Amino acid sequence: MTSIFVLSATLASVIALLVVTLIHPQVVKFAKKRNIVDNPDARKLQRNPVPVMGGVAVFFGIISGFAVATFLINVAALLPIFVALSVMLCVGVIDDMSELSPRLRFVIEIAMSLMLVFWSGVSLNNFHGLWGIGAVPLWLSLPLTVVAVVGIINAINLVDGVDGLSSGYCISASVAFSIIFYHAECAPMLLMCGLSIGALLPFFFHNVFGCKSKMFIGDGGSLMMGVIMSSYVLYTIDSGGCCEQLAERGIGLVPFTLAVMCVPVFDTVRVMVMRILRHTSPFHPDKTHLHHLFIELGFSHVGTTACVLLMNVLVVLLWWVSYKLGASVDIQFYVVMASGLLLTAGFYKFMRMNIARNTALYQFARRVGAKTHLENNRSWSVLQKIADYKHK
Repeated sequence: MTSIFVLSATLASVIALLVVTLIHPQVVKFAKKRNIVDNPDARKLQRNPVPVMGGVAVFFGIISGFAVATFLINVAALLPIFVALSVMLCVGVIDDMSELSPRLRFVIEIAMSLMLVFWSGVSLNNFHGLWGIGAVPLWLSLPLTVVAVVGIINAINLVDGVDGLSSGYCISASVAFSIIFYHAECAPMLLMCGLSIGALLPFFFHNVFGCKSKMFIGDGGSLMMGVIMSSYVLYTIDSGGCCEQLAERGIGLVPFTLAVMCVPVFDTVRVMVMRILRHTSPFHPDKTHLHHLFIELGFSHVGTTACVLLMNVLVVLLWWVSYKLGASVDIQFYVVMASGLLLTAGFYKFMRMNIARNTALYQFARRVGAKTHLENNRSWSVLQKIADYKHK
């Protein structure tokens, strides 16, 4: 990849970071003035109303960086993604202000995913050797793509439960995909990764450390980031796309994408299956996600975020080790599936049993969780003052 593409992605990332940093205070003030806030209730974890327009700040950061990049490189390939994330941002903001029905949002997500597929021309149309399967016909790839895109969007939306988790996950996922896109010399998607990282970093900082400056990313932001995460997956797996050469080196593209998306997707599937088995709607909110378990174990929001992200990183590392050891695409896939299920459904069930029996392991987990509460730490206070500096 030529240096101009790397420099463009880096510059766009810096622009996105600066723009979000500058407009964040104004967005917080606007949200509070218009009462666009998330109010606490029995299911939610915050104690006070919190503005929910973080996605708008992130969006403006991404758009600003993108505008600068248009003067340096050809970014036409990203236009379908930007239209799709703009649509989902609007849908999410409307949902934050006046709740939309899950059915209507679901229909919009399907329509948006179809638009993204037909406009961009990318889809899940190749298994790249997994189970000996290569190219997939349109009649199969189209519904598979729609299910994957809608599933990823909702998985990112549902993982947004504690401070820093959804933004921290999307940052780490963007880093992982940026490595793949760099080696595949896929300049547009490398730029998309840079924009996402740059725009999310200042939001993550305020979301975790801010008091007066705290803002949730909201449904608008989580749905928007879900579009970006799903676009990473589509551009990685698409037949004849920029990552095709990586598949020829033995890299399992399907196992890799599944590893990066592991915890949000696997945990969402687990939660929805359990809801269906209890004869409730799979979209009915409850407190059975993985992050709720860590909170119940006494972990702080930061501790919970760190644990969940480390679990996802561990799955990616296990995939990478299997690849480096020369494992076939099939074996790479089974490693990801086994580790992913073990660290989500298996871990959740195991800890639930220990909680019910009040075992020594449960008590140990409680002691570890208590140590993650750093709110009274001096360093934490300094970071909070920095985060709240412009929010008098």
